Amino acid sequence: MTATTDHVVIFDTTLRDGEQCPGATMTYEEKLEVADCLDALGVDIIEAGFPIASEGDFEAVSAIAKRVQNATVAGLARAINADIDRAGEAVRHAKRGRIHTFVSTSPIHLEYQMRKSQEEVLEIITATVTRARNLVDDVEWSAMDATRTPIDYLCQCVDAAIKAGATTINLPDTVGYATPQEYFEMFKAVRERVANADKAVFSTHCHNDLGLAVANSLAALAAGARQIECTINGIGERAGNAALEEIVMAIKTRGDVLPYDTRIDTKMLSRASKFCRMIRASTRRCCRARPSSSPPSRIFPCSTTRRSSAATRSRMRAAFIRTAF
Repeated sequence: MTATTDHVVIFDTTLRDGEQCPGATMTYEEKLEVADCLDALGVDIIEAGFPIASEGDFEAVSAIAKRVQNATVAGLARAINADIDRAGEAVRHAKRGRIHTFVSTSPIHLEYQMRKSQEEVLEIITATVTRARNLVDDVEWSAMDATRTPIDYLCQCVDAAIKAGATTINLPDTVGYATPQEYFEMFKAVRERVANADKAVFSTHCHNDLGLAVANSLAALAAGARQIECTINGIGERAGNAALEEIVMAIKTRGDVLPYDTRIDTKMLSRASKFCRMIRASTRRCCRARPSSSPPSRIFPCSTTRRSSAATRSRMRAAFIRTAF
C-alpha cells in the first residue's frame, strides 16, 4: 500500500453464501481444500459456514479455523443465542476468529418474517451483539435487507450494534434491488448520521439479481465502506454475489479512480477460479450420474460417486499451493 491508497478488506463467502448456489454443495474435504486456496490467495476473511445449520457444517468450520494460517475465520449466526454460541465454539481455535451475526431490519421482514416491532429488534441487536462480543473480540453485525430499510431506523440499528461491540457493520443489498447511486447514498447517510460510525468498519454484501453486485460494491467504497463481501466466480444464492476476481481486478486496474488496495495475489486468481469451478462441475456430474432411484448421501449429496475425482482434485490443490509461494 502507499500513502494514497486505502486497504479494502476482502471477505470471501464462497464456503457459505456460495454454497447456496445450485450445484455448489461441497464435501467436508472440498471445503478444507477451498479454504486452503482462499488463504493462499490472500483473502482477509473466510466465512467458513453456518455452524448451527448442521453437525457437518460445524465440523467443517471448526476444522478450517484450526488449519487456516493467515485469514480471519468467520462463522455465521442468526440473532439467536444458540446460533451465536455455536459459532463462537466453531471459531474459537482460529488464530483470528469472527462471529458474523445478522437480523432483519426492513418493514416487510419485520412484519412477515420476524413478527417483531422495531423496538423489539433494537433490543435483540443489543443483546445478541453483546453476547457475541463476550465470546470473541471480532464481531460483524449485518442488517438483513438494509437497502429496503428506512434510513432513520437503519441508523438506529447501526448505532445500537456499534454500542454493543460490533467492530464491522455490514449493510447488504439482500434482494439485489439497489442501484449504485442508491447504495452509495445509503452508506454515506449512515456514516454521517451515526455518531460512533468511526468505531467500525463498514461492509458491502451485494446480490446480482439486476447484474449490479460489483458496481454497487465499488460505489460503496466511495462512500467509505472498506470491506467487500464476495465469492469466487460470483457464485451464491439466486443470481449470485459480487465476484471476487472482478472486484479485485477493478481495483488493481483502475487505480486512477479506485485508489484502494487489497492483499489478493492477482496472479493466483485464475487458478482459484478454475479450482472452484472444477469442484462445482464435479457436483453436477455426479448428481446426473446417480440413478433417480438411488438415495442421496445422508451427509453430503453424491459423496460416493464423487470420490472417483478426489485424486484429480488433490493434485490440482497441491499444484495450486505449490505455485502460490
